[in-house]
Amino acid sequence: MSDQVVDEKKKIPDLLPTKAKKRLFVGYLSLAILLCMAMLALLWYIAEPGLRGIWQPLPAIVGGVFILVTLLSLWGIATIVFAVLGLPYLPFFKRQTYALINVLFPLAVRIGSIFGISRRQLEGSFITVSNLMFDRMQIKVPADRLLVITPHCLQLATCPHKITRDPNNCKRCGGCDIGSLVTLSQEMGFHFFVATGGTLARQVVKEKRPKAVLAIACERDLMSGIQDVYPLPAVGVLNIRPNGPCYNTHVDIEEVRQELEKLIEK
Repeated sequence: MSDQVVDEKKKIPDLLPTKAKKRLFVGYLSLAILLCMAMLALLWYIAEPGLRGIWQPLPAIVGGVFILVTLLSLWGIATIVFAVLGLPYLPFFKRQTYALINVLFPLAVRIGSIFGISRRQLEGSFITVSNLMFDRMQIKVPADRLLVITPHCLQLATCPHKITRDPNNCKRCGGCDIGSLVTLSQEMGFHFFVATGGTLARQVVKEKRPKAVLAIACERDLMSGIQDVYPLPAVGVLNIRPNGPCYNTHVDIEEVRQELEKLIEK
């Protein structure tokens, strides 16, 4: 291994991504729900005379449905808050809560932009909350039903070996983290794949039919990937970008190992 590669590896601990604040996403998701509640109330108020003209009890029925949707949404937020705080909560409605996150995230991003909160910040917070929710669900899968997907930018740009279809082509020279992940996959028994993009990643998930996915990528790709594979459990690990996005990125192997140990059945 060259001295340059060794020096770059030594810098990695200082380049680890900062953990996103969980309350950031929860706060803006709550604002999104409040906005939706106001819109439903306005819609009901406008439509009430017409509904009453169709059938006298219809406004009360529609209003009841709106109230039920609102209560379920508030329950979803409460579930997230309890999970973030480490408090006990009722064991049902977890997957519905995750669906609520997926539906309301675009609105949360729009609200956040008004207050100067970037999409990347909210995406990072979403990933933190999503990982925590699945951690609280205590999902365990056999190692051979777990798929780990990484972006091709994790491979050293000057490497001549093609690994996007077969990571075992990696010579494990130590120039990037692919070799460590190949070794980890052989040690723990999970499927490992290097994707060139989201389309290929989705294709691999469809072919392998895993019970859970661990993805390594940037905030944007993790956010879209977690939503794409839902309701399949997906845990996200942020990559490290000392050279900017999509070029010679790294990952904290120890963090990956810890997440895998949570997912894999003993």
